[in-house]
Amino acid sequence: ATEPTHSSILHGIPAPLPPAYRQRSVRYTFTWRYRGSSSSAISNAIRVVLKYKPSTTMKLTKKDISAKDGSGTISLRADTPEDLWHCYNLLQQGDLVRCTTVRKIMKESNTGSTSSNKMRMMLTIEVKKVDFDPDSMQLRLSGTNAEESEYVRMGAHHTLTLELGRVFTIEKLCWDQVFLDRVEEACHPEREADIAAMVMQPGLAHLCVVTGSLTITKAKIEQTIPKKRSGSTNHQKAVNKFFDAMYRAILQHVDFVKVKCILLASAGYVKDDFYKYMLVESARREDAVIGKNKSKFVLCKASSGHKHALEEVFSDPVVMTRITETKVAKEVDVLNKFMRMIDICPEKAFYGFKHVAKANEELAIDSLLVTDELFRSSDIKTRKAYVSLVESVRKNGGQVFVLSSLHESGKQLQQVSGIAAILRYPLPDLDEESEEEDGSEEEVEKTEAELHAEPLADDLAGMGF
Repeated sequence: ATEPTHSSILHGIPAPLPPAYRQRSVRYTFTWRYRGSSSSAISNAIRVVLKYKPSTTMKLTKKDISAKDGSGTISLRADTPEDLWHCYNLLQQGDLVRCTTVRKIMKESNTGSTSSNKMRMMLTIEVKKVDFDPDSMQLRLSGTNAEESEYVRMGAHHTLTLELGRVFTIEKLCWDQVFLDRVEEACHPEREADIAAMVMQPGLAHLCVVTGSLTITKAKIEQTIPKKRSGSTNHQKAVNKFFDAMYRAILQHVDFVKVKCILLASAGYVKDDFYKYMLVESARREDAVIGKNKSKFVLCKASSGHKHALEEVFSDPVVMTRITETKVAKEVDVLNKFMRMIDICPEKAFYGFKHVAKANEELAIDSLLVTDELFRSSDIKTRKAYVSLVESVRKNGGQVFVLSSLHESGKQLQQVSGIAAILRYPLPDLDEESEEEDGSEEEVEKTEAELHAEPLADDLAGMGF
């Protein structure tokens, strides 16, 4: 592995390690700049660095849930950006969250003058709003203070940001099975391997890392490439500059220890030209990491260099055979199977809550596909309906796939109501039964309206109208 150099101004404790190196098993070489630091201060700083233990999974520090009604608390520590996405799916309006946060405190002196300073304190807030920004990977919670505090009055509004590496506690009135499955998935020590993908076209490329729950854009490379002209080298110089930027982006953002494969996708021969450039350049620069992981690179087709082209990449059978063990591959595979089933045997593929629930009553569901967006519903009744459906399908021997709304597969499923099912056997009468139920509901409503209208007509007639 390479040896990154970390510079820091020592005042007893070193600056935080760069996030890019948090998950890498590398040997650190530190370059110190002294500003009157004593030898003991340097020794203490080095001891702090040696105690640093990288973590790649969310930690469950405490769990106290009632077996009677499912209420209780769970304490967690998020260590990676993907952990924050899991937290976003765990939190709901009305939950209580307890963690440390920073708040500006106003103080008034005896003379009447006021001063303010920021203080770190422990607060418990009742969640009113949850915001997750997938670009900056930040999770913000807005709510009101729910416990007495020396500095913050009860009911005062506060917005806190969940920080990596800090323990926080979530209290719920009911931890249902979907919530508990999410915690288990986040805290499982054997995480699925990541996939890196570089989609490209002349002058534009996107480097994305696809994890079990997120598709994160790590780099966007843009370069103006002039047309080829006889006697001019401007075109080739621009192409080399473009390829060099892509090459550096891969070295900077791809963790070759964790990544199972790196997809290079484009229309035409851009991917082939870049792959040749990368191998030649790695030999010239003596970047051994590229040579050692050459077998992880897979060349495939994509229509453009935009992020949405990943949808085409994951539909390539060659790609699917390479990433078959990952969570993403299983979800993409079952979604593709559902889409094909709609074409070849529509009686075995249904979507929409009513149709899927009806198929579940017939014990016919083999695979249930649902987006995590549906479980974030603020309506408790709606969420309970989806949770009970998931539990029922599992109880009846069916498989359940919860697709992330930040994956292309989740976005596709969201376009067809967010819930779908592949059946064990055809149910050709399911559509007709649903139409009959809808028709009977309309007739009942019409009859009720007529019954209400008759007394009104009699009254109007009696009044001379």
